[in-house]
Amino acid sequence: MNIKTLSILFLSLFILSCTKNTIEIGFAEKNLKLVNRELIFINTKSLELNHKAGVGLAILKKIDFNKGAIDVELKGEDAPGRSFVGIAFNIQNDSTYEAVYFRPFNFQSEDKIRREHAIQYISHPKNTWKFLRTNFKGIYEAEFPRKPVPTEWFKIRIEIEDSSIQIIDLKTNTKLLSVERLENQKSDVIGLWTGNNSKGSFKNLMIQK
Repeated sequence: MNIKTLSILFLSLFILSCTKNTIEIGFAEKNLKLVNRELIFINTKSLELNHKAGVGLAILKKIDFNKGAIDVELKGEDAPGRSFVGIAFNIQNDSTYEAVYFRPFNFQSEDKIRREHAIQYISHPKNTWKFLRTNFKGIYEAEFPRKPVPTEWFKIRIEIEDSSIQIIDLKTNTKLLSVERLENQKSDVIGLWTGNNSKGSFKNLMIQK
């Protein structure tokens, strides 16, 4: 391989790394706005939120994101009805946002219907999980095919475009859910999300714009 060919190769790799624009997010308490939650643990790579009645958020104050990809590792509990953990985006206020979340207690359920409720996309305040399940059964929920252990970390990617959402299992590079967005983009605020009576753990958060 001659010098000219090597130069072209290195230039191509450089351009590829730049266009991805991947940013690793470091956690710091001063850069979080906590909504109905308190921190159990935090360091630069990971944090854990406690459980309380109602939805909880840890809004990332200094991160602007409207479309691209969010990579994160999540961990919940094997506690039916009390473990909902995910990512919120397009956050306009504490109760108006879109979110993708998981129900780890359903990952390995023997009940097929419960397994099909393992992954959820919502848009609050109108499009709650209950409203979507009642009116659009099977569209905004999905199964997690490889059935992760409910109490262990799992790594996912959420790809957010102007009109679509895709959720990917990064361990197997499998598409888990692909849906049309229920809202137009109005906010570039994102945050960590936990559901009613749920705590949640988050680590290795990265975004690609």
